[in-house]
Amino acid sequence: MGARMKKETILVVDDEEDILELVRYTLQREGYPILTASSGEKALKMARQQSPDLIVLDLMLPGMDGLDVARHLKKDASCRQIPIVMLTAKGEEADVVTGLELGAEDYVTKPFSPRILAARIKAVLRRRSEAASDDEAPVEIHELQIHPGRREVRVAGAAVDLTYTEFQVLYCLARRPGWVFTRAQIVDAVRGDNYPVTDRSVDVQVVGLRKKLGAGGRYIETVRGVGYRFREDR
Repeated sequence: MGARMKKETILVVDDEEDILELVRYTLQREGYPILTASSGEKALKMARQQSPDLIVLDLMLPGMDGLDVARHLKKDASCRQIPIVMLTAKGEEADVVTGLELGAEDYVTKPFSPRILAARIKAVLRRRSEAASDDEAPVEIHELQIHPGRREVRVAGAAVDLTYTEFQVLYCLARRPGWVFTRAQIVDAVRGDNYPVTDRSVDVQVVGLRKKLGAGGRYIETVRGVGYRFREDR
């Protein structure tokens, strides 16, 4: 009999005990080892010490809130690659957009279906696994080199530090230069089908990309009323 594949460890962060227990129970039933934290400060400490494979992060935390936790995680070299799934209350669209800008992978709105939460988490982990084993050829266009296997981008030989989402947007556009992608198509390519995200968050990712790419950012063109494309010519 073959050995069972080891499941990813998930850190669940929420100050509401009933929510914490619901998420823990749901994910343990799926076979995931679970860590829990009831505050942002504890979450940061645990993330740095335990290196979980994913973090389920409530945004409304006492003291250090979820957005501050995300900011600290994404600035920490040892934690920045850990995917974050945000738990948000209804009416927090601005916080959702901010969280996505910071590099969170997905969000679920309270009250939530445990099955939907588990499905979202599986999808995030699957995309991460696929990205880690991605054997697609690197893209070299103009002065940009994009390597999907190493998650590496260089502009004129200089390395550029991108978030996971920024890299996916760039790779989506650059591997099909000249093609026009709608915002919905970009969202689907980055996060999978039917991801409930606003057009503005795609625009924010593109703004951040252009800034980080410097002169290389000019190749990402806005197609008014449609979306974006990567220029074929210089």
